[in-house]
Order: sequence, then C-alpha cells, then structure tokens
Amino acid sequence: MKIQSLFTSYIHRSLKRSALLPVLLLLACFALSPQARAVCQQGCDLTNGNTFLGDDALVNNELGGGNTAIGETALYSNVTGYRNTAIGASALYSNLQGHHNTAIGVDALSNNTNSTNTAIGESALAFNSTGYGNTATGHNALFNNVTGATNTAIGNSALYRNTGSSNVALGKNAGFQLTTGSGNVCLGAFVLGNAGESNTTRIRNVYDSVASGRAVYVNPDNKIGTLVSSRRFKQEIKPMDNASDAILALEPVTFRYKKEIDADRTPQFGLVAEEVEKVNPDLVTRDEQGKPYTVRYEAVNAMLLNEFLKEHKAFVAEERKVQEQGATIARLQKQIEALTSGLQKVSAQLELSKPRPRTVQNSQ
Repeated sequence: MKIQSLFTSYIHRSLKRSALLPVLLLLACFALSPQARAVCQQGCDLTNGNTFLGDDALVNNELGGGNTAIGETALYSNVTGYRNTAIGASALYSNLQGHHNTAIGVDALSNNTNSTNTAIGESALAFNSTGYGNTATGHNALFNNVTGATNTAIGNSALYRNTGSSNVALGKNAGFQLTTGSGNVCLGAFVLGNAGESNTTRIRNVYDSVASGRAVYVNPDNKIGTLVSSRRFKQEIKPMDNASDAILALEPVTFRYKKEIDADRTPQFGLVAEEVEKVNPDLVTRDEQGKPYTVRYEAVNAMLLNEFLKEHKAFVAEERKVQEQGATIARLQKQIEALTSGLQKVSAQLELSKPRPRTVQNSQ
C-alpha cells in the first residue's frame, strides 16, 4: 500500500510537469520489480555538508554541498548544486546545479534549474526553470514564471501569470494579469495590471482625496520626492527679474493624449515640451535618453507670478502717478478757484470805486 501511495503521488507530480514518459517507464519498473522502494533519506553528509530528511530527499546528489533537503523528493535531482534549501515535498525537485536557492513549501521551485531564487509558499515559482534572482512569497506566487528574472511577488497568486522580468507586485493577486511585460510595479491587493504592458506603476487607493499636502515628483532616475521651498535647501538665491520674460513666448495648446496613455481621450490643456524647450530648455525635464519629456509647470507658475508682480508694480506706479496728477490738478483747481474769487472781489471793488453820474435840475 505504501508503494502504491508513493507511486500515485509521483504520478501526480509528473503529470503536473508534463513528463509522461518517465512515469510510464516507472510503471514498467514497478511491474517487473515489485520489491522496489523509495529511499528513505535521513542524516547528514559530513563530506559535503548536506542535510536531508524524507523519501528520496537529495537522493541523487553527487558533488553538491551545503544543501538542506527536508521533505519527500526535496532536491531530488540535485547533482552539483550547492547551498540550496528545500523544505517541502518536491521543493526544488528538478534542480541539478543551481545554487543559493531557497524553497519552502510543497512544489516550491519544483522545476527550477537556475540560481538565487527564493520561493516561500506552496507552488511558489513552481514552473520557474532558468529564471534567476526571483523572490516569491505566497501560495502560487510567480506560479507560471519560467525564464523571467529579478521579479518580486509578495502575496497569494501575486504575479501569477508573469513571464517577464523585473516586475514587483505586493498584495493578493497583485499583478495577476501581467504576462510578458517587464519593469512593472503593482502595489495593493487586486491591482491586477494588464497583459503585455511594461514600465507601468499601479498603486491602489491613490484616488482618495487629499485636501492639503505636497505634490510628489519623479526624477529621471525614478527617485520619488516632494518639492522643497525652504531657504535651507537653496543656494544662489536672487530675484527673477526679467528671466520670466520667456514665458511670454510660450504657446498654450489644447490636445488629447494617445489612447494607450488615456483610454478616455479626455480634452487637455497645456504645453508641448519640445516647443517649450526652444523657448527655455530649463523649463522641461528629460527622459533617460535626454529627450524632452514633460514641462516643469511649477517653474512656469513661478514665472507667471513674477510677470504678474511686475505688471502689478507697474500698475501701482502708474496709479500713483495718476493719483499725484489728480492731487496736482485738485490743488491747481483750488488755486484757480481762489484766483477767481479774488478777481471777483477786485471787480466788485472797482465797480464801487467808479464815480457816479451827477443829475442837473433845470430851473424855470
């Protein structure tokens, strides 16, 4: 019964690996040799520093050293691989010469042949073959990865369908839909991503409203930070003066982003980076190839403020002149009124000082 049970278990794992021929050959061996038994491995290899416990655990090892295999057929195929840790039935089953791998869980890294992978959880990195430098934590994490390298998946079924490289997923089913693409980041449970996309970052809950705070910026080296304004972070501070004149040559436009960027094709308002570069190269940021990528709208806003303040100062100065002129006119008006009043008084006195005509009476 024990032989039958072991054999049934082996058939199940072999079918999962699509290796039917070895199974059929094994059937023939059992039919011809009913006394065959799995090798119950238990002990230490003092020569090479290996530790093993379980049926056929590390059973084929020849020169590999510093390995630990605990569980039925753990590190079963290992020959020269070294410093591997396999805990769980069929963990690192197919590993031949890969090294510095860690597999904890049934079928974790069971098809692996390369090095420096870490799989924690049942069937984590189960189909990984030549991929290297991958980290999978969670049931079925990076399950279908075969050749993809340097991926990190934390969460049940995270990066489940992934075959690309340098992807990061954190959360249950995070990056579940990612396939051949590389350089993606999916943060949050059920942030699934899209098949084939690359260099895309998706974060859950970023649409929650924040009434106050600081904007987040990303530089060409993909470093995230906020814009600081404190004097203690600045040098060579001086007035902007006429440096903001350049924005008067900018040409705002309306546009729509391409469908792969904005599926809704929402009308947009703004500037074209290549055109802004012609006016002032300091008003654009660049990509890794040095090409114009986006406009530094915060700098444009500061220049607009400077232009507004210049116009405001000019307006205030002009208004002051008008007020001064008004005061001068009012003063002159009073003087004119005073002169007019004086002239009227002089005229009246002159009228009074004129001799009156005499009247001669006729006598008869």
